[in-house]
Amino acid sequence: MSALPPCPRCGSEFTYEDGTLYICPECAHEWPIAAAAETPEQTKQVRDAVGNLLQDGDAVTVIKDLKVKGSSLVVKVGTKVKNIRLVDGDHDIDCKIDGIGAMQLKSEFVKKA
Repeated sequence: MSALPPCPRCGSEFTYEDGTLYICPECAHEWPIAAAAETPEQTKQVRDAVGNLLQDGDAVTVIKDLKVKGSSLVVKVGTKVKNIRLVDGDHDIDCKIDGIGAMQLKSEFVKKA
């Protein structure tokens, strides 16, 4: 019997195969077998201005004054942003900034806190 991959959500080693899916009995997460063959090197890695790897839920600090497009607001240097979410596209970070609201940032203008 071949070794099955652990659950990507909870890390459980008790996964099982059901048709074209792997299933975790502990958290009920299901994912396609084809996705399990994908390695981390094939997925896009987002890095901050100093080269630290960013992940969903990280806290970052803005390293440059950023003008908010379509507004007179400015995100100042040193502004802390908590609980970021990584997305595809030119601006790779989705977040909420206190006093400004929902925004998208480029990873080159932040550093991991």
